[in-house]
Amino acid sequence: MSIRADELIDRRRLRRKLTFWRIVAFAVIVLAIAFATRQIMGSAVDVSANHIAQVKISGTIFEDDELLERLQRIREAPSVKGVILTIDSPGGTTAGGEAIYEEVRRLASEKPVTAQVGTLAASAGYMIASATDHIVARQSSIVGSIGVLFQYPDVSGLMDKLGVKLEEIKSSPLKAEPSPFKPTSDEARAMIRAMILDSYDWFVDLVTERRPLSRDQVLKLADGSVFTGRQALENKLVDGLGGEREAKEWLVSKGLSDDLDVVEWKKRETASSLFLPEIASRFLGVPQGGADILRELGADRIFLDGLLSVWQPEMKRLTD
Repeated sequence: MSIRADELIDRRRLRRKLTFWRIVAFAVIVLAIAFATRQIMGSAVDVSANHIAQVKISGTIFEDDELLERLQRIREAPSVKGVILTIDSPGGTTAGGEAIYEEVRRLASEKPVTAQVGTLAASAGYMIASATDHIVARQSSIVGSIGVLFQYPDVSGLMDKLGVKLEEIKSSPLKAEPSPFKPTSDEARAMIRAMILDSYDWFVDLVTERRPLSRDQVLKLADGSVFTGRQALENKLVDGLGGEREAKEWLVSKGLSDDLDVVEWKKRETASSLFLPEIASRFLGVPQGGADILRELGADRIFLDGLLSVWQPEMKRLTD
């Protein structure tokens, strides 16, 4: 009888434990759904009331279809009376900057648009800022780096040490050049340089068109140099110093009401927000996934393809 009683007690304990963990699991699922729903609903913009739309552009710039679609929705929203682009970017791909630049120009043709530079608006980041009709930067912001870059590795020396040789058959000498597997030929260098200079001329012409500067003045500034906000103001690369308040003041000077609220139009949340890694990244500050970890380390700049307009200072080890 004692054995039977012990079995019954063990079963009851097991059932209680299972019930407890089922309740915990159910509670976690409910909290995850509630959190994701709040994030999704919180990211939705109330477009019914008149307001000033704020769009934050940060990090390395790529061709971002979601951002382009968001800018288009802002342009088509009758309740948006003006726009503040808050930029904090070292640049990125030239094509990505061009796409955003063109969409900002379409937006600025219908509504007043100003850029507010945070820590950094360099290269393609400055390209996007120049698409607006007014640029405000902090006194210590980093601005400029007008230019184009093309980078590729040369691992031919390593291949020689490993005893690895590449065989190739191609239709013409410049096909698939430059190659990381062999030293670059003079003809390939000339081809790439011509491409870079053509894009550079386009970038210079763009800044000349958008800023109160002659082409010769822009060329003197377009040697890859970066400037503080104060220096950029002196060189007419920006129009004023300050932050969001000063950006809004410019919009008010264009006829907007000072009572309008600034409402951030955020990136729409996706179904991935329902998963726990998103919750962990929100609460614990841990980057979600390997791609985000690489982005935190700045590795996304290393693997950019195509022509680049990016300010990428040399990384040095900090010592006490």
